[in-house]
Amino acid sequence: MSRLQTRFAELKEQNRAALVTFVTAGDPDYDTSLAILKGLPAAGADVIELGMPFTDPMADGPAIQLANIRALGAQQNLAKTLQMVREFRKDNTDTPLVLMGYFNPIHRYGVQRFIGEALDSGVDGLIVVDMPPEHNSELCEPAQAAGLDFIRLTTPTTDDVRLPTVLNGSSGFVYYVSVAGVTGAGAATLEHVEEAVARLRRHTDLPISIGFGIRTPEQAASIARLADGVVVGSALIDHIAKAETSEQAIDGVLSLCAALADGVRKARLG
Repeated sequence: MSRLQTRFAELKEQNRAALVTFVTAGDPDYDTSLAILKGLPAAGADVIELGMPFTDPMADGPAIQLANIRALGAQQNLAKTLQMVREFRKDNTDTPLVLMGYFNPIHRYGVQRFIGEALDSGVDGLIVVDMPPEHNSELCEPAQAAGLDFIRLTTPTTDDVRLPTVLNGSSGFVYYVSVAGVTGAGAATLEHVEEAVARLRRHTDLPISIGFGIRTPEQAASIARLADGVVVGSALIDHIAKAETSEQAIDGVLSLCAALADGVRKARLG
């Protein structure tokens, strides 16, 4: 089994959801970002999404847009992001790590080169926001053939006619975008999330993770009662944006991660 399959299977046995954390590689600089990345598992992250910086992140709200700008300003690029994964894997061989971003940097890097280096560095899966299933042959199929999971986004506007097409070729988990908007937007109602999870379960056996708009341990716990995974990104990145020093950025992100993890772990108790 892949690291993602193993992790979600373990958590199912424990009757709890995964805390899935997102940070942008190289934000605010390489060393600080690497320290945050290395600290996330001990702070309670079950799965890590690492953003590949890009100039035009169209699915992302202001917090992650600014994270991309900070990272690119610090000279972060795809080669350095893969190097960051290699350094992370020196100390951690079991936490699943997924690269999230857009196709342009991958296309420019070279698809086969990227897939090979991603595998060698220890990447487990990809979320590529702007690659619809109609273009599976360009990245999804070669990535999966090489052993990388390809994780799809589904949204409130993905209807039952479209859903099987979107899920075709999906692996790892399904990422449900809980609001029709960008990252960091307002949270969906629990009733909406419950209905969405039930609908997705009729179409797939993959674990379902919910993201966009989850900011507090209380919100994370509420989602953790309904879904297999809870994704938090913008709230963590806000601590990097507000920090005046590297130490503040590291402490802020890891402290919130620990609080979120506590909420997720206690969600189904009692």
